Amino acid sequence: MRPLRVVYFGTPQFAVPPLARLLGSPHQVVGVITQPDRPRGRGQHVTASPVKLVAVTHGVPVIQPTQLRDAAFLAQVRALAPDIGVVAAYGRILPQQVLDLPPRGLVNVHASLLPRWRGAAPIHRAVMAGDSVTGITIMRVVLALDAGPMLARVEVPITPDDTSESLEPRLASAGADLLLDTLDRLAIGPIPEVPQDESQVTYADRLQRAESVVQWSRAATDIDRQIRGLQPWPLAVVTIDGRRLALLHSSVIASAPGTAPGTIVRASGDDLHIAAGDGVVAITRLKPEGRRPMSVRDWLNGVAVTPGTTVT
Repeated sequence: MRPLRVVYFGTPQFAVPPLARLLGSPHQVVGVITQPDRPRGRGQHVTASPVKLVAVTHGVPVIQPTQLRDAAFLAQVRALAPDIGVVAAYGRILPQQVLDLPPRGLVNVHASLLPRWRGAAPIHRAVMAGDSVTGITIMRVVLALDAGPMLARVEVPITPDDTSESLEPRLASAGADLLLDTLDRLAIGPIPEVPQDESQVTYADRLQRAESVVQWSRAATDIDRQIRGLQPWPLAVVTIDGRRLALLHSSVIASAPGTAPGTIVRASGDDLHIAAGDGVVAITRLKPEGRRPMSVRDWLNGVAVTPGTTVT
């Protein structure tokens, strides 16, 4: 096996484990392309991406283009003489000029079992849809969105308690393992590339803040999936007695017959139960606006909430 010279495209934390595995492998990461430094976090301080921080720590050249068709950027990548490119949640569509740079093309570490959940938010959409399994697909990068042929796939179960936030590290770890195995095989020679079944395609649209609103007329299972799927952003948000709350953890319990959706049926101790269109959602952890996350018990110790109150 002749180790490959890899140029790596990635930005968020999800892209860190695959990069870390590559840096510890026989393959050589000759450069990292990541998004420009941007305001992040509660204070909106300008900070580097998680991928950039790892690259700088390991002395890997970092390029942060604003224009992917820019001749100077393309020349920088060409000068790195990569054999292949790897993409993991880079955050931008790569133009054909970039796809043509590495002689062996580019492969993508995608967080779903393609062709299900092509697009920007595959982890969140899988949780919100109630999927019991998702996974990682290593695919060939083409101009069409996540439509390239597949080189490898691995399944990752979604537990009933999973949030998008708890599922992502497991997927990133699985992606790191699968990427390294795929590159090892490619370093030996060509491997089969399986076309995606276009009749099975679903799309994982980018999350919108408007999705935070909880419609209590929906089934309790749907609301529970919404709460778990919209983490860490934009979060499912409600208002109780004028207090704005983000809901962080929930479960579904038996229905409360004759209770209007959105009505609190229990608010005591560890219990904050809210009637839905079908069933009851039990909230167990929440975050009041401007405060830290806390248990329902801690929140109820500081406020007066009574059954019969309507949640909006």
